[in-house]
Amino acid sequence: QVQLVESGGGLVQAGGSLRLSCAASGRTFSSYAMGWFRQAPGKEREFVATITWSGGSTDYADSVKGRFTISRDNAKNTVYLQMNSLKPDDTAVYYCAARTTPSGSGSYFRRQYVYDYWGQGTQVTVSS
Repeated sequence: QVQLVESGGGLVQAGGSLRLSCAASGRTFSSYAMGWFRQAPGKEREFVATITWSGGSTDYADSVKGRFTISRDNAKNTVYLQMNSLKPDDTAVYYCAARTTPSGSGSYFRRQYVYDYWGQGTQVTVSS
């Protein structure tokens, strides 16, 4: 099995920055793609960004494009989400997810159902 642990959330002022980390571990681990999703109170969980593990291809939601950057460290089995120019609308619980099946590309990874494992989330709060 795979375990995902998010960290790096917190409280920041609008315009500030945070970097989230998602560390993957397990007796055996392989991941084809990883993603970040978020859920604000009273709203559906939504896509934020994805990255393929080997190729590093990235995809972003329009709402975060140009402000957020997803990256990964293969040696550490960790994916990051650098969040700059944060807005109050970015306030949400952020979840990372891993897909182990080596198939799919592009916007396919925006779909939540393609992921096999999920972390428990980390709270990001952006004040006005």
